[in-house]
Amino acid sequence: MYKCSLRMLHLMIMSLTINLLKKLRLFVNIFITSVVLIFMCTYVYGLETNKMGKQNRLSKEKSPYLLQHADNPVDWYPWGQEAFEKAKKEDKPIFLSIGYSTCHWCHVMEHESFEDEQVAKLMNQTFISIKVDREERPDIDNVYMSVCHMLSQGSCGWPLNIIMTPDKKPFFAATYIPKHTRFGRAGMMDLVPRIADMWKTNREALLKSADKITFALKQNSATKSINSSQNYDKSILDLTFTQLEQRFDTIHGGYGRAPKFPSPHNNLFLLRYWKRTGNKKALQMVEKTLTEMRMGGIYDHIGFGFHRYSTDPEWLVPHFEKMLYDQAMIAMAYIETYQATKNEFYKETAEEIFEYVLRDMTSEVGGFYSAEDADSEGEEGKFYVWQKEELITILGKDTAELFSQIYEVKERGNFSDEASGKIAGDNILHLKKSLGQHANDNQKSEEELLKIVEEARQKLFKIREKRVHPYKDDKILVDWNGLMIAALAKAAKAFDNKKYSDHAEKAAEFVISQMKNEDGSLLHRYRQGESGIEANIDDYAFMIWGLTELYEATFNIKYLKNATELNSYALSKFWDEQAWGFYFTPEGGEELLVRPKEIYDGAIPSANSVFLLNLLRLSKLTADSDLEDKAFKLSQAFFSNVSKHPSGYTQFMAGLDFALGPSYEVVLVGEPGKDDITNMIYSIRKEYFPSKVVLFKNITDESKQLEQIASYSKSHIQLKGKATAYVCKNYVCNLPTNDTKKMISLLKSES
Repeated sequence: MYKCSLRMLHLMIMSLTINLLKKLRLFVNIFITSVVLIFMCTYVYGLETNKMGKQNRLSKEKSPYLLQHADNPVDWYPWGQEAFEKAKKEDKPIFLSIGYSTCHWCHVMEHESFEDEQVAKLMNQTFISIKVDREERPDIDNVYMSVCHMLSQGSCGWPLNIIMTPDKKPFFAATYIPKHTRFGRAGMMDLVPRIADMWKTNREALLKSADKITFALKQNSATKSINSSQNYDKSILDLTFTQLEQRFDTIHGGYGRAPKFPSPHNNLFLLRYWKRTGNKKALQMVEKTLTEMRMGGIYDHIGFGFHRYSTDPEWLVPHFEKMLYDQAMIAMAYIETYQATKNEFYKETAEEIFEYVLRDMTSEVGGFYSAEDADSEGEEGKFYVWQKEELITILGKDTAELFSQIYEVKERGNFSDEASGKIAGDNILHLKKSLGQHANDNQKSEEELLKIVEEARQKLFKIREKRVHPYKDDKILVDWNGLMIAALAKAAKAFDNKKYSDHAEKAAEFVISQMKNEDGSLLHRYRQGESGIEANIDDYAFMIWGLTELYEATFNIKYLKNATELNSYALSKFWDEQAWGFYFTPEGGEELLVRPKEIYDGAIPSANSVFLLNLLRLSKLTADSDLEDKAFKLSQAFFSNVSKHPSGYTQFMAGLDFALGPSYEVVLVGEPGKDDITNMIYSIRKEYFPSKVVLFKNITDESKQLEQIASYSKSHIQLKGKATAYVCKNYVCNLPTNDTKKMISLLKSES
């Protein structure tokens, strides 16, 4: 019994021990696992903390460009008081770097220098470093780009790097700076220590230089006295044409050599000059340029839309980024050329541009995105180029051979790699002959060839969509959206296609509802549900342009009302009462070194050039003579600049063409939807009449909204109960007519 009990006790102890050991093992396992997990979490958290520690103050910004630099070891600051106060406190100069998210060489400099620990260490020791997105803050960019032009003997562009004192006075300017010095271009590893040494040992010379540069900058921006006797006449339009003709590339189209920019406002002026004078050469220059651009590599033959510029005279090798403003301005040139020539080629090109924009550059909220990068997978143009073997795999041998013949695809590639000097293995699709000529060469009808090419294009597009896409800058900017609204509205009128005005309306409604303050001012940028940054004069100029075109496309009076309200606000905050013209920044805005006025029409037109036409059109639409007086004063403000080299101001010349006349005001009176008024509207829209405004009086509108903006329309009534047109030319009005043909003849008359 005792033995049994002892045995049982032993077994119980053994069992308890085993259970305890199992539990202990489980506990140990749990403990070890917990320790491992804690260690792993701590390690990962440490890594993340490290990463977060490396993130600079740009991580809190909205700009895609600034966010691209948030992980740089450079201790970047956004533009703001904190950076300038720190520079003063630590007695350091400021390194200001300006660029934009789709800028190829901005990416190169970031990877080479700003992501490099050695460079970052030097920069952090020497400078307070500030990053600026030029598309968010064009006011800052304009000021310091002027500095670059003053200091640099070469061309200026982006990235733009400025070294300046803590009170914003610049003493050094450069574009791309490599890590190490090469081919005479100073590198960051040499430049930064040199600046640091001068700041310590020879600061007086730097400060003296900064004062001289600032003085010169202010002198260039200073108010000039107005000579009231100066005046424009039609000879300045002739001079503009002559200067463009001298620069015209008769072989490849366009103006100048390389790099070659589309500069669509040159073509918009030439179309008006042709309309005014009948000079066939002007129209030929436009058609040659637009045809060569559309056939060249600057055009995306698979997904549509234009790249930013061509690096060569032939429009073959583009800088591959795509900008919203280019799509808008280039589309306008094709639309107006279609109206002038009735050639479907130009209409189809504009429609393809819009297909790209509405597919890839349109947000759900209705606004349009800013740009697409040139680079994908770290290589410029990789998304867009093709190997011949790819085409054979995708299209089959026979179709691939035909497609390669048409689009100049070669086994070894069809363009030079400038870096190596060798022929690349890739191909940029482009045409040297029209599809009609290729159809003849291949003994096919044009319709048959077009079908083959389109089917091939769609197959290639589907394959290309699977590639790594270039980065898209998804911020929405008021000024560039204004241009796209204007382009879509023009297309809606010229092509009689409501789809385009619908998209323009959606974008306009978005801007007015989400990017406009209660006091009537605009905000420049929208991204991720947030609007911000005080608008500049470009925002007002381009948005007023867009709204005015949209009014004429829809005859919805609220768009004309919006345009006049924005115009009034711009005059109250940006207009120079002493020397006339519009400042780039508003009264009471952030104080920079200077408050410039822009007039040069570069990649896009200047606000003052656009406002010249805006003021004239709104004056005609509303019969407000004060606006015409403002337009006259604006033209006088820039006389000394413009009269010397007018071909640098072709958008301004388009406004001057309107001002010098003949110009027309047309008031259409009728009932919306009825055949008679619809026919009148269609007839006037399909013709090329650039120097006209059109007002529509809806006889069923009991609230008489139009009369509240254009009071003179009270006296305009229907004759004989039919649609009626009132046509005035050069301040003289003709008798009203019910006859559409009579209306058109009045617009075409030269007397």
